[in-house]
Amino acid sequence: MAAVSTPTIICSCSSSSSSSSRLSSKQAHNTKQQQQQLSFDPKKRFFEVGIGLLASSVIALTPLEADATRIEYYATTADPPCEFSFARSGLGYCDIASGSGVEAPYGELINVHYTARFADGIIFDSSYKRARPLTMRIGVGKVIKGLDQGILGGDGVPPMHVGGKRKLQIPPELAYGPEPAGCFSGDCNIPANATLVYDINFVGIYSGNRK
Repeated sequence: MAAVSTPTIICSCSSSSSSSSRLSSKQAHNTKQQQQQLSFDPKKRFFEVGIGLLASSVIALTPLEADATRIEYYATTADPPCEFSFARSGLGYCDIASGSGVEAPYGELINVHYTARFADGIIFDSSYKRARPLTMRIGVGKVIKGLDQGILGGDGVPPMHVGGKRKLQIPPELAYGPEPAGCFSGDCNIPANATLVYDINFVGIYSGNRK
């Protein structure tokens, strides 16, 4: 029986040079990842509240709870108009419901539901659509200035309490200013110099805060 010949793979490089090539390729890949991380612009993240940069709390909801959350979202789209009061900073605020719980602790994590609109009423983001509140750190610059002031209070704005619902009108200088935000492949979700309107529902203090 004739022997079956096996195809021969010819390589012009030694095993050591092959290993070196693989190492160089891995180093180049790692360098590229580091460059991408260094060039990351937080303004280009989608506004998960336009709040950008924040991690939502993961809450398992039953179908009934999810339906209730969706109903609450649609209710915010039909909130009765309220008359804004204005702080010296230009922030407009109006309480839909006064909370009876504690105030937001400075620098800690809190849970909020929100609906975010442009001044013309078009909704561009909402935690209700994701059926879970957003967990955010308040008062340390992790969110836009208008949200920090609108929830913590200050400059004539009273602080929110757990259970409270407040509408905020945030001028560009307390939001994203002259820069567009939420940009992907040249398409920006929030235009430059946009006035933003938020319906905030202060759900509670995040249970994982340090004791």
